[in-house]
This record gives sequence, C-alpha cells and structure tokens, in this order.
Amino acid sequence: MEAFEEGNPFDNEGLQSKSPSESGMNLSEPSSPPTAYQSTPSSPPSSSNRPHFPSSGSHRLPQAYKNDYCCQRDQWLHSGEDVEISIVDAQKTSLNSTSPYITYIIKSGNATAQHRYSEFESLRLNLAKLYPTLIIPPIPSKQTIGDYAIKQAKAKEDAAMIARRKRMLQTFLNRVARHPILSNEHVFHRFLDGEVSWTEVVHAPPISLLPKNILKAPSHNPTDQASAAAYAALPTPSASHPLRRPDQRFLDSEVFTNKFAAHMSGPLEKVSRRTMKRWSDFAQDHAELGAALNGFSLNESSQLSTAIEKTGQVVDATYMSTTRLIQELEQNWGEPLSEYSQFASIIKKLLAYRHQKHGQYELTQETLESKREQLEELEKSEREARRLEEALGQGSREEEPRSPSDAYMGESAENDEESEPQSLAAEQSAYLPPHPGPNPTRRRVPGMGFISALTYTLHGMMDVDPETARRNSISKTRETISQLEDALHLSAQDLKYSSSTIQADLDRFQRQKVADLREMAISMARSHRDWCKKNLEAWEEAKQEITQIPDHPNKLPEGANAGPAGPSVFTNGGRDSVATANGR
Repeated sequence: MEAFEEGNPFDNEGLQSKSPSESGMNLSEPSSPPTAYQSTPSSPPSSSNRPHFPSSGSHRLPQAYKNDYCCQRDQWLHSGEDVEISIVDAQKTSLNSTSPYITYIIKSGNATAQHRYSEFESLRLNLAKLYPTLIIPPIPSKQTIGDYAIKQAKAKEDAAMIARRKRMLQTFLNRVARHPILSNEHVFHRFLDGEVSWTEVVHAPPISLLPKNILKAPSHNPTDQASAAAYAALPTPSASHPLRRPDQRFLDSEVFTNKFAAHMSGPLEKVSRRTMKRWSDFAQDHAELGAALNGFSLNESSQLSTAIEKTGQVVDATYMSTTRLIQELEQNWGEPLSEYSQFASIIKKLLAYRHQKHGQYELTQETLESKREQLEELEKSEREARRLEEALGQGSREEEPRSPSDAYMGESAENDEESEPQSLAAEQSAYLPPHPGPNPTRRRVPGMGFISALTYTLHGMMDVDPETARRNSISKTRETISQLEDALHLSAQDLKYSSSTIQADLDRFQRQKVADLREMAISMARSHRDWCKKNLEAWEEAKQEITQIPDHPNKLPEGANAGPAGPSVFTNGGRDSVATANGR
C-alpha cells in the first residue's frame, strides 16, 4: 500500500464554514498546516471570584473570523469575542413527561435554551456520527447503579450530583464551541438556540440522513446519499482485524493512549481520591474539635475563656477553609481528571475507527486481487475453449471434400469412429459438451469418468450450458471488479482523509491537554497557598488572644533565687514538693 498524502481539514477556509451535509472537500489536495486553535473553555466565577476549570488561558487564541453565518448563534460564536456558554440553573420539571426530571438552563449570548441530560447525550452521540474523525468532548457519566441503590429515589435530586453535572456539561458546551470545526455545525447552533425542540432536530437532516453503519459512509460526509450504493460494496472489518501494512504513527498513538489511560484511571485518580478523602477527614476532625473547644470555653471565665473561644473559632475557620479547598480541588482537579479519563476512551474509539478504515481498504484490495485472478482463470478457459472449437471446426472443414459418394461416406464414418475418442478426450479436458436435454437420444459417451458423468448429468437436469455459464461468470466478474475498483478508490480517499484529520485533531488535543494540565497544577498550588494564608491569618489572631492570658500562678517572679532542686519552691512559704520527694 502506498503512503497516503496528509491533508489538514482544520484549515479555516476549508471545512469551517460548512456543515457535513454541505462540505465537499477535495481529498487530493492537502490543506495548509494549522495556525490557530481554540483550547479549553472557561466557567463562570465561583464564590471566591476565581473561574472554575478550565478558565481562559494565554494559550487560547481567539475564534477564527467568519463572514458567512448560518444563523445568529453561529454569528455570536464567531464574533471574535471571548464567548462563554453558561448553565445558569437546573430546575426540576415534568413537562411532556410522566415522571419529573432535571432540566438545565443554557445561556449563550442573548439566547436561552432548556435541555435535559438525555438531550445532551443525544447531541454528543450525533456529533460523533457526523464527525467520526474528530475528538468529541465527553459529558459527565450517568449515575451508577450503586448510587441509585444508596440514594434510591433521591439520586436524581442530589444537589452535589446536579452541581457537578452543571459544571461538566458547561465545560462540554464550551469545548464544542471553541473547536475549529464543531463550532460550525448547525445542529449545535440549534441546540443552543432553544427555539426548536430537540426532537425536531433529531428527525430532520442531517441527523436523519445518517447511516446505520458509519463504516458504510464517507468519513468526510457521512450524510452523503449519492455514494451510499458505492460504499455498500465495502467490507466491514472488526476493530481487531490485523493489518498487513499498519501506519507506525497510529501504532505509537495507540501505545501512548493506552499509557495515558492507565495513568489517568490508575495511580493518578486513585491517589487523588485518597487525598480528597484525607482532606475531608481533616475537615471533619476540625469541625468536631471546634465544637469541643467552644463548649469548653463556656466552663471558663475571664481571658482564658476568651482565648479558648477564639481558638475554637480559628479551628472552625480552618474547617471552613478546608471545605472550600476540597470544593476547589474537586472542581479544578478531580473533575478534569475524570474528564481526561473519558477523553482517553474517546481517543481509543477514534483510533479503532481509523484502524477499521485501514482494514476496509486492505480487505477491498485483497478482494479485488482475488477477483482479478478469478477473471484471469475464466478468460484462460474461454480462450482454450475457443481455440479447441476453432481446431475442431477446421478439422471438419478439411473432411468435407472427401465424401462425394455414399461408399466414401462410409469409409469416412469409420475414420470418424476411430478419431472420436481422441477428439472427445481433448474436448473434455477444456469443458463439458452441452447436454442434449433431459431425454437424450443416445447413451452416455463411453470413457467418461464418474465425476464427469455426474457433472454432465447435473448439467442436463438443470438444462445449463457450461459455455454460457462460463461467459456469464466472466461478465459478472468484470462487473464486480469494476465496482471493487470504485470502492477501492473511495476507501483510499477515506483512509487518507481519516488519517490526516485524526492526526490533526490529535495534535490539537495534545496542545489542549498540555495547557489544561498546566492550569490544573497552577490551580492546585494556588488553592493550597490561599488555604495556608487564611489559616495563618486566623491563627495569628488567635495567638494575640492567647498571649493576653495571665501568667501561670505557679510561675516564679522575676529575680527569685532557685533552690538546689531548681525553681520548684512555692512563693507562699509552702513545702517544697521536690524536696519531699527526695526524702528531705
């Protein structure tokens, strides 16, 4: 297999202004390399006036400018400003449903839309079908069976789960909005608009034109109906189909993705979960300690009571700051780790799709080669049959002048009987003669073997002419070869497009990942720094209250002489306890 030329579909003047049903990319011309990509979205500020992950960073360039908009949402997304999609609220409703559900209020510019979780899931699924060569951002996973078993009917109304979904669904929308290709999809614009119900969008083009099997459609435009018949001839290999000549770049990508997934879902996530649990235990201990100190301060009086109460308040403040620290770590560290674990699974499926496209090309190539060999054998048999037929015809023409009278005809008949076995044997070596019909007027030709006789009889029962059958096979094989040649050309184009597009989106994702991990690490350091600052200020205030407590009544006044046993003699003339202990 020849090396395929790489093309970059991320060219701003290529696909960016076209939907999958409208784009007609020339696969023979590679595009220019990418110059600008959007990275991670940002979220609305938190209570601490700090944006949630992922916030706008210096790595993120402004969205590319467009002048041909399909709708107002498209114009808003590509206005050149730092656009932000927000999920402002989550409400419980039972509209058009027998059971209540949670609907999320989406605000994008001056438009407001309401969608439930299943519609977010449908949007992502259809985007993955419309763009099978792109990394579609993930959405938060559904509640597990264990969560439903523990929380039972209240699982759907769990405030923490709803808040987490709001943040991660908002991240999903902003990642799609800042993608150089996905941001141009009109299906996404209609999802944000809210003027049309999602059911209408799903049952209208281009989603209604999507094929059942995505491998039976062009990767650059799965909704193309004109090429459906040509793609029907392509085989459907499995994701584990071995390749004869795999691309080393994508083998390396598979290895790297497996390692990345193992790190994200393995040590990193486990250690982070354990760290969060320890911080939670730390906060709970301080909550109990603060309550105990506040209660203890009620049993004391004067400055000692004030100092104990102040210490309890500082411990409570530590509990509150630790709780905020846990929330920030969950939002800016734990949730991104979970999201990137999902990204790893998405990239695995993307590479598996490309693997299947490569296998589809090789299987089509193998089938074409096999059909060409079959055609060559059939044509060889046809040439042999014609040569033999011409030889027999020439021999019969040479014998015609030798039979002018009946006597001479009898002599030639005897010669014919002698030469009949030889000519029959030569004829049988090439093909079987036509059967005379179901009721032959003469018996089977002597010398015919059992297998040949059986075949001869079957042909007679079916009333099939072997010569006609062979010529029909040649015609059908040539037609199949023509279809396979067209299918091979389409498969080669698909493989070329899939390889270049997936590689370009992997490069974009790598830049996004580096920026996100950097932002996650900085956010974690900043959260710990702020936590330390708040606690240090609170304990400094507590220290001032503690220093105002009067000295211990047993403390010696300044300048008093200590006895041989050290400063242990009471100032009021009492007995020396140390001396008593020594037997004095």
